[in-house]
Amino acid sequence: MKLLAVLAAALLLAAPAAASEQHPTLLELENQIMCPVCAGETLAQSDSPAAAQVKRYIQRRIAAGDTRSQIKRELVAQYGTRILAAPPRHGFDLLAWVLPLVLILGGAAGMGLLAWRWTRGRDEPGPPESPERPLDPELEARVDEELWRLDG
Repeated sequence: MKLLAVLAAALLLAAPAAASEQHPTLLELENQIMCPVCAGETLAQSDSPAAAQVKRYIQRRIAAGDTRSQIKRELVAQYGTRILAAPPRHGFDLLAWVLPLVLILGGAAGMGLLAWRWTRGRDEPGPPESPERPLDPELEARVDEELWRLDG
C-alpha cells in the first residue's frame, strides 16, 4: 500500500516536469539560457539586441512544437555550452555539480575529525606534569624562603 502511495506521489511530481519538457514557455527558458553577449546575464535579465534575437528564436521554436531539450540543443549547437545558465550534468561538466558537494562534505568531515580529536584529548585527566628532574636543594630552599617572606 505504501509503495502505491509513493508511486502515485512520484507521478504527480513528474507530470509538471514532463509537461514543461513537452510545452516549454519563453519565461521558463529565459531563466535557463544566458545572453550570448552580456557577461553573466540570463535572457530574462538582459535588454540587449542579441538577447531579444535569441528570445524571438525561442518563441519560433516553441510555436513549431519543439521540446525544451530540443531548443537547448539547437542553442548549444549555435553558441556552445556557455549559452546554458547551468552546466550540463554529464561528462566533464558534471564536476561543476559534484565538486562543490565533495568539498563541503570533505571539509565537514575534516572539521568533525579535528573537533573529535580536540575534545578527546581534553577528556583524559591525569596527574599534573612533574618536572623531569627535581630542583636543586639550594634553589628549593631559596624559593621556600622567598615564599615565607611574601606570606609573612
